[in-house]
Amino acid sequence: MTDKNVLIIGGGVAGLSAAVELADLGIRVELVEKYNFLGGHAISYACKAIHNTCVKCGACMVEEKLQLAVSHPNITILTNGQIQNISKGNRFSAAIHQEPLHIDPQKCTNCGLCFDRCPIDGAILKGFSKNNHPLYAVNKEKCLFFKDQSCTICQDECSETAIDLDKKSSDHSIEADAVLIATGFKPFNPKDKPYGYKRFKNVVTGLELEAMLKQSGRALKPSDNNLPKTIAFIQCVGSRDIKLNHLWCSKVCCGSALRMARMIKERQPETEIFFFYIDVQTFGKDFEQFYRVVQEDVQMIRTIPGDIHEINGQQLKVNYVDNQSHNTLEESFDLVVLSVGITPCEDIGTMSRMFKIDPSELGFFETGDKNLSASKNGVFTAGTAQGPMSIPETIASAGSAVWKIIQFLNPA
Repeated sequence: MTDKNVLIIGGGVAGLSAAVELADLGIRVELVEKYNFLGGHAISYACKAIHNTCVKCGACMVEEKLQLAVSHPNITILTNGQIQNISKGNRFSAAIHQEPLHIDPQKCTNCGLCFDRCPIDGAILKGFSKNNHPLYAVNKEKCLFFKDQSCTICQDECSETAIDLDKKSSDHSIEADAVLIATGFKPFNPKDKPYGYKRFKNVVTGLELEAMLKQSGRALKPSDNNLPKTIAFIQCVGSRDIKLNHLWCSKVCCGSALRMARMIKERQPETEIFFFYIDVQTFGKDFEQFYRVVQEDVQMIRTIPGDIHEINGQQLKVNYVDNQSHNTLEESFDLVVLSVGITPCEDIGTMSRMFKIDPSELGFFETGDKNLSASKNGVFTAGTAQGPMSIPETIASAGSAVWKIIQFLNPA
């Protein structure tokens, strides 16, 4: 099927996995990712191995898929791109708008000088994998050049002349025989929860802790970059919440939080860790053994806190009700980690209208074949666009989608 071409929308775990499988079969793949970097949220996840023993968190699988995708001759990748419109005749015809890549991947050597010299925090973004090349990108929302043209330090000091702040956007057209929607998920934003997120520096999300652990290898207090003496993990923030009508379990939060907790305890044995939860979602065939070990290192508290206040500088006072005594208790922590839920990505509505696929009542794409009548016309979905999934489940979902695409392209 070397004459076939598949358009994949989304460069996260599902999109990369499907792209590699299709490309290995000789099918040309055009992959469009709307952000600067490939790998989705999961590329920022830390390996949580203990004593070089794998705990099956899946982080290494993302890196592997990314490395294979960027080096595959049958895969063409367009970052910073979005589908403007798409039509279907004998084939799909898609119009793609690409925001400018101000750092030229052909010239950039990933020296990091732009990142180090930029005077505005966050104006130069740094990726989490060197398989994303370049490793750096200009953030127009914070860059002073795009506010008032008052700063061109990154461009001026780049010895490779790899940075062009005046570069313009471009438009592309893609012809495809099938389309795979792998737009991923949106992490729940807990700013309206009573936990002080974005108000208190030492309240972070689980995704932010993942990134911290990947970058530095340690859990640190954002307020001063010192090691915390106490850490509280709070589960189900934005999941299983009847007030939000988010009735689903995000499935991966317990596994991620407990693996991080155990890794932190191993590397920072002086840190006390508390885990607030409704109940613990099982994960992996070795769950029972893993959970027994975790309970020796982590204080498990079966309740969800009511609110958080900042005291004594930047310590965090957590209020909760004890399930046995029904008394209101208080504990103080140096760092609070919110395990935010998986919610439908913001592109679901656009994709639904563009491809005439109705989302489920929960807002994700339906996963059953009977609800994917669009697949008869060559449109398929995979990964967390369908609902909460772990990394291994996402890769399996991509494999299932590839099989359906092959059947569509070659019914015989």
